[in-house]
Amino acid sequence: MSLEIELLKSDSGKCKIELKGRLDTNTAEQLDEKLESIDASQFPVQILDLQELEYISSAGLRSLFRAKKAVNSSGGQFLVVHPQPQVQKVFDVVKALPSEGIFASQQELDHYLDGVQRRAKAES
Repeated sequence: MSLEIELLKSDSGKCKIELKGRLDTNTAEQLDEKLESIDASQFPVQILDLQELEYISSAGLRSLFRAKKAVNSSGGQFLVVHPQPQVQKVFDVVKALPSEGIFASQQELDHYLDGVQRRAKAES
């Protein structure tokens, strides 16, 4: 499945970014390009709506962290709303991981995150 990205810009300096589909190795670059096209000085509040995001991989997480860092460094806010249970579970797992690396490769991390999301989706 692909990733659909919709930007909804307001006159009040907010930009809502709606994601639909999968944010993974194949689609992260597409999101990076879209997020980089948003002028943080014109839209200091960027809201990422994950209501229809079904899956996120480590590449997707990296894109979100990079965007958050860029917006925050310019004095803005990067906010996330409506994560699906399986995506929220990935966010929770990432917060709980120790700072030292515990995965031997990107593939190993993605395999682990796949399992986390499948279990979370089955529980909801």
